[in-house]
Amino acid sequence: MLKIIGGEGLIKNVDKFLEEITCYAEQHNIVIQVFNADLIFNKNHLTSAVEHAFRAIDRKTNTTNSAEMEILLYASGERQLKLAIPKMGIQKGEGKIAIVFTNHGERNGKITDHLVDELTEMLSLKRDDKVLKGDKNTLKRFGLSDQEINTVSESKYEDLILEKIAMVDIIK
Repeated sequence: MLKIIGGEGLIKNVDKFLEEITCYAEQHNIVIQVFNADLIFNKNHLTSAVEHAFRAIDRKTNTTNSAEMEILLYASGERQLKLAIPKMGIQKGEGKIAIVFTNHGERNGKITDHLVDELTEMLSLKRDDKVLKGDKNTLKRFGLSDQEINTVSESKYEDLILEKIAMVDIIK
């Protein structure tokens, strides 16, 4: 199962915020990963990243030791955590956040709307899935050049992001 939501809120301490998410995920036997939503084009962007990450884990071609970090690599279109974390990771302060809830392998807990609501409340986030709708500026923040963006029509912008995710397998 896969659930993707957007939200907004204030992160006072990134380490504490991530620790709370890790503890919550462990308690519920699921995978949770968070992203700076300013770099997320849409839900398909994260769905593709999750699918690629789990495929790599299943095939034992994963680069990292955790599903969360593997998802982060694919979502960022990068192959190294030292590039992926600063690019896609959440930051201190007021911001937009994308959250992926999923299960895989031994972490097969049930993902419910109640669980999602409970976590967003615990983190003092205001749910807002509109933060998951990207545009040309999202592509630029993601690292695509004007030349790359201008090669396709606006209706194909999503394809540029999905191509970057797929390229991670090739640049291994």
